[in-house]
Amino acid sequence: MSYDPYAPREAEEPRHDYSPIRTRPTARELLSRLFAPLVAFGLLLLKFGAFAIKFFGIFISVAGYALIWGWKFAVGFVLLILVHEAGHYVEAKRQGLNPSLPVFLPFLGAYVAMKNAPFDPWRNLLVSAAGPVAGGLGALAVWIAGETTDSRFLVALAYSGFMLNLLNLIPVRPFDGGFMWRSVRALGAGNREHVPWSSPLRVVLGGTIYGGLVLALVFGMVATHLPQDRL
Repeated sequence: MSYDPYAPREAEEPRHDYSPIRTRPTARELLSRLFAPLVAFGLLLLKFGAFAIKFFGIFISVAGYALIWGWKFAVGFVLLILVHEAGHYVEAKRQGLNPSLPVFLPFLGAYVAMKNAPFDPWRNLLVSAAGPVAGGLGALAVWIAGETTDSRFLVALAYSGFMLNLLNLIPVRPFDGGFMWRSVRALGAGNREHVPWSSPLRVVLGGTIYGGLVLALVFGMVATHLPQDRL
């Protein structure tokens, strides 16, 4: 193809070697952009209060545990904590109490608060024991699922669940075991304090519930323990 210098050519678009003029934001605009999300978050907390804290607490807990064990294990571990706290919540409702929804504290577990509940040793013992019972059953379900599917991950998660609930039975407050033994001691001292709900039978039952839970959870830990070469 030949080149004809006299042939008409299309007009080229003019080039502009400059960038559009942009006004620099003022200090007030910068502060507004920086603090607007924080103000919105603060208004959210003021509006929804404790509900927002409880709702986001579980996600913060998952994120915190995920930094250590990975997100899959973190989700399973937090769900086992939730099952434990649900046991307290359901039993407290059954006893006619007014419990709060579970509140998650990252790396510290969770708790269910009782609102304006008078101290009743037998009722307190049952509510305290309900958490480890529910948590142990939750870990048992995970163990069965792990054995059925040959999943060492689920078996290891079940081991963590059994251990978590066993540690909660340490007989020192604020652990569940501490509250249980406080109730057992109060039941034993009931006759001296003229408290009608005390009886030797309930003292024996309280000790049996505690001991049975400890043995069951220890058995679960032994059964689900995986040597290092199997992990």
